Amino acid sequence: MIRRATAPALLCVLAALAMLSGCGIRATSVPVDAGAAPSRVGCVLPNDHKGPDGGDTASVIRVYLVCGSRVSPVEREVRMPGGRSSAERLPVARKLLDELKQQPRAVEDTAGFETAVPRELTINSGTDDDPDEALRLSEPLDELPPYALAQIVCTYADTSAADAEGGVVLGGPPETDSGKKPQVRRYECGPALRTHPQSAESAGTHL
Repeated sequence: MIRRATAPALLCVLAALAMLSGCGIRATSVPVDAGAAPSRVGCVLPNDHKGPDGGDTASVIRVYLVCGSRVSPVEREVRMPGGRSSAERLPVARKLLDELKQQPRAVEDTAGFETAVPRELTINSGTDDDPDEALRLSEPLDELPPYALAQIVCTYADTSAADAEGGVVLGGPPETDSGKKPQVRRYECGPALRTHPQSAESAGTHL
């Protein structure tokens, strides 16, 4: 009697195991709802963001900020010295540097943008024996964060702070502890600098 009752039960157990091995154990390609996926920074301002339109007293400028491992442009509406067509190199360079030193605006911050430009950084004209297009920063170029240098170069590149070919000529402070004036370097904002800002350390050409 016991043997007769056990055999059908054993068959049922084996059949159940076969069904499990055939349809319940393998990984499935059907998505499983495990909650919301983590958000990813896109380095792109939202579509509903109202871009600047440039009023009569303001200019729409392009400022390069750090996002992820690159520097990328955002547009801002800024009152520029001398107006939107100003050819005054130093006032334009100073205004753009002020923009770079500011903390990103709320919508920029949400999209993942930030700045590496030090708050205390200033800029002045070159010395008498520098090229006409030269600008000198208050920090030695080699001591600036490379991302900050890339931001400055790319922001200046298509403005009157650049030379006629869009190059940016920069140097550090003209006076150093050694008494030797550092050379200025010419930079270009190409794809390599935008996508690999750390290359700014060695990107400039000595003049």
